[in-house]
Amino acid sequence: GRCLKMAEEVELAKTQGPKQPSLLKSFIAGGVGGVCLVVSGHPLDLIKTKMQAMEIKPGQPPPFTGLIDCAKKTVQRDGFKGLYRGMAAPVVGVTPMYALCFLGYGVGKKLFCKEDSFQNLDLVRIGCAGAFSAVFTTPILAPGERAKCILQVQKDQPPPHKYKGPVDVWKDLYKRGGIVSVNRGFLATLARDGVASFFYFSTYEFLKVKLTPEGKDKPGVMGTLLAGGVAGVLNWTFAIPIDFLKTKVQVDTTNRYPNGIRSVFAEVMRTEGPKAFFRGFSSVALRAFVANAACFSGYEFAISAMDMVGLE
Repeated sequence: GRCLKMAEEVELAKTQGPKQPSLLKSFIAGGVGGVCLVVSGHPLDLIKTKMQAMEIKPGQPPPFTGLIDCAKKTVQRDGFKGLYRGMAAPVVGVTPMYALCFLGYGVGKKLFCKEDSFQNLDLVRIGCAGAFSAVFTTPILAPGERAKCILQVQKDQPPPHKYKGPVDVWKDLYKRGGIVSVNRGFLATLARDGVASFFYFSTYEFLKVKLTPEGKDKPGVMGTLLAGGVAGVLNWTFAIPIDFLKTKVQVDTTNRYPNGIRSVFAEVMRTEGPKAFFRGFSSVALRAFVANAACFSGYEFAISAMDMVGLE
């Protein structure tokens, strides 16, 4: 009976593509992927924020000339642990975030994808399912990123420092501007993650199929690392201009940008021109490759482990 069931599953896989994991499995495996992502990608994320937030004054050299320079100065000043400063918050935040992200993708698959979408690589449907994940993640992510940006930039300003941690930031923002101030950058975050996730998941599913050896149902470790890494880079290629605007909006505590993204866009085009939108891209692309290779490997490992113990 078991052999017959397996043979049926193989036949089904040929016509419909690989069986999609249940929502519970997606949720748990997404959390595992999230932890792998943070540990591998945090130092480069820290550098990205510092590069984006630095103020360039006319007639003075920029504080950091590039990725390596920023890393060197950070290590000189704070030691290697300086590269992992502020990692507790993302581990606590990103684990449920990625669990929700993959859960949202699972729900998106049910809404947008047909039985044969994965077999036929219907990338628009898969992309829409991916974009839908942002609906699940933004309500948590927007206030979290607002606090993270303010704290990472505060570090580069002379003491005394106003905030001890994220809760301090939220309390102060709430006191001064209510829930609107805590959530400043909400729509920017939703736009960034919707666009990014469209390309993230569709690229991963596409490469996963293309890198699967003949007769196997999924790629090997190297294939998964490559598919995850490339998906991560594409995810950020489309997200970075929106992310740059979002960082500027969220770092601002003085209400310098009354119209949010639109105000920032106008100012940046006036003062620095379009190349500014891709400032820090090398650190982002490198981090995205490393972190998402780790993330999808963690995700696939967790799915396989749950399959082995028979969790449906």
